Amino acid sequence: MLGHRDLTVQDYLGILKRRGWLVLGCAVCLLAVGVALTHILSPQYMSQTLILIEQQKVPESYVKPVVDEDLGARLASMREQILSRSRLQPIIERYNLFSNAPSMDDRIQMTQKAIGIQQIQSQSSQTHGMPGFFVSFKAQDAHVAQQVCGDITSLFVSENLSAREQSAEGTTDFLKQQLADSKRSLDDQDAKLAAFQQKYYGKLPEQEPSNANTLQALTTQLDASTQSLNRMQQNETFLEALISQQSHDQQGVEPGTGLSVDERRKELSDLIEQKQTLEATYTPDYPDVVAIQRKITDLEQKIAHSSTRTPASEAGPANHPDPPQLQQLKAQLRAIQQNIASTKLDQAHIEQQVRTYEGRIESTPAVEEEYKQITRDHETAQQFYNSLLAKMNESSMATALEHRQQGEQFTVMDAANLPDAPTFPKPAMFAGGGFAIGLFLGLGIAALLEYRDTSLRNERDVWAFTKLPTLAVISHINGLPQPPNMRKFWNPFSRSRKPVESVGI
Repeated sequence: MLGHRDLTVQDYLGILKRRGWLVLGCAVCLLAVGVALTHILSPQYMSQTLILIEQQKVPESYVKPVVDEDLGARLASMREQILSRSRLQPIIERYNLFSNAPSMDDRIQMTQKAIGIQQIQSQSSQTHGMPGFFVSFKAQDAHVAQQVCGDITSLFVSENLSAREQSAEGTTDFLKQQLADSKRSLDDQDAKLAAFQQKYYGKLPEQEPSNANTLQALTTQLDASTQSLNRMQQNETFLEALISQQSHDQQGVEPGTGLSVDERRKELSDLIEQKQTLEATYTPDYPDVVAIQRKITDLEQKIAHSSTRTPASEAGPANHPDPPQLQQLKAQLRAIQQNIASTKLDQAHIEQQVRTYEGRIESTPAVEEEYKQITRDHETAQQFYNSLLAKMNESSMATALEHRQQGEQFTVMDAANLPDAPTFPKPAMFAGGGFAIGLFLGLGIAALLEYRDTSLRNERDVWAFTKLPTLAVISHINGLPQPPNMRKFWNPFSRSRKPVESVGI
């Protein structure tokens, strides 16, 4: 009848009265099945513990942690390691877990499924990671669940401590090895730089200003030396003239003339040459020729008069010692000559230095190009070594921090509890679930039976099937034969609610 016409509240009440026993019976039966299952299924006890994650006790601004991996990723990695066969098999054998399983692989899989890890997320953990996580284990015995949960918790704590220590030590060892390699490279660069500086000492770019200043000072010193040498040479010439005059006086000079015999002879030869020159141009009576002839005659007489001196008078001045004034002049001349020689040596040395510094300044650009390449490699190696040294110091402090257990730690806040009641199966849940399933099943069966039922129970059913009005309603009489066109239906207007016969015309 369902689906052939729209049903009213009275129709639903009628269905409920007709099929209520079926719905109730299904609900009661499945309720009994649920209660029975709670006694048939093996109980499961769950022990749980809380592990809090304590952050590093020393501020990160002082000691930077070596392990900066995401906590969730580290926890997942630790979970895979702890749930491995090598870790779980000793626990399974110790507590004889899931002994009814056919193989050890099945027992390991069942143990892995019985272990639960639930992370705790909070608002404050958005910047500092998760505050902690729960570890649970399900077993058929409450004491076994508690013991296994405690062992799993210990594995997490020890694994975290060991992993952080190994990571810190591994990082420190790696940085030490890299630092040693960097130091060898830096030593090679130092050796190259030292050899280059030794080879081109004085031509390095940073020495160019000092070379220019030194060259300027040497140039000034060379000018001063040249001026001093010129003055000493002038003094030398003056002293030589004085000494020559004094010597001439000692060798015999004619009184009133101040000229020696040799000088007179030289003057005589000059006058003769001048006379010959004039005679080539003028006559012997020319006044200039006559005057020169007169001078020649006078000079010859003087020379003849000077030559009449006795040999003793000529040799006398050579045998007599020089006067003190002449000795003093000669001593000054020797001192000046020594100073001149010393000044010339200094001047030559200064000139050599000037040429050397000029050569250094000229070769500086070529040296600077090669020097830049060497210093660039050296600075790169130095910076890399310094960065590695700083990182190794930080890693060493972080390793010491982990050894002292002052870094990030897993702290067991609540120890594994001893469960009072099994978590599976729960009688209330099974009974309620069985009752609900039975209720929905009974309602489904009742709906199906009503849908397949073709009985006519009121005028609306007659109209729905025949589209004809009902002329009369006849009550059902037990024991009377029923014609083929007669159908049973329920008379909703009858107080007895008994089936009646109706005829559709």
